[in-house]
Amino acid sequence: MNFDHLEAIHAAQDMTLRLQPSDAGPVDISIHPPFTDLRSVQTVIEKEGAPIALGAQNCAVEDSGAFTGEVSPVMLARLHVEYVIIGHSERRHLFGETNELVAAKLKAVLRNGMTPICCVGETVDERDIGLTKDRLSEQVESAVKAVPRESVAGMVIAYEPVWAIGTGQAATPEDAQEACSWIREVVARSAGPEAAVQVRIQYGGSVNPANTESLLRCPDIDGVLVGGASLDGAAFLGIVRAAAMAVR
Repeated sequence: MNFDHLEAIHAAQDMTLRLQPSDAGPVDISIHPPFTDLRSVQTVIEKEGAPIALGAQNCAVEDSGAFTGEVSPVMLARLHVEYVIIGHSERRHLFGETNELVAAKLKAVLRNGMTPICCVGETVDERDIGLTKDRLSEQVESAVKAVPRESVAGMVIAYEPVWAIGTGQAATPEDAQEACSWIREVVARSAGPEAAVQVRIQYGGSVNPANTESLLRCPDIDGVLVGGASLDGAAFLGIVRAAAMAVR
């Protein structure tokens, strides 16, 4: 919940001016402003022809109806939104979103032709008592089993350990790789080995230009979900460049 629409326009303009096609290379980039900024940011990136996809931070389960205050996935698709984050740790832990609700949102995003970025992760208490794999299994299985197997391969799953969100304490590459490898194993068990190979798995949690390359050199980490660093154009560009370097 950062940037009003004027601030978002300035941030998007700064990003598109800094970002060169050579910076992105083989990397897919999406930015996810608040709902009130979507149209403004869409206009900027389309006008500049920037290699950036538009994303949203959340969506409703239903396409329309008497759901005051909700934002329909149909509305997002009409704005050329390509990616929608669902089940973010803050949605789960601050707003009580359950695995069942996350699964319903996942289906809504897919139903409207967009790509879900489905977030999963454990709290520090769960990590301390050895429940990381149990929690990830529960969250991933609930999401994957809600959709056809052929849809799983096109999803993005973001591992964002709650203890690393906004704390400056990122998981080590070894810890992140272990968790992402387990997520891929759960996907294979639930949707088959082909889906497990194709699904993209991200790491999110205090990502910055300094740790991006080491994270992305891990075999089961296909991308990063960037939080606070995305509010700074120079830092975000540094992450994009580090990501491109890691996969070249």
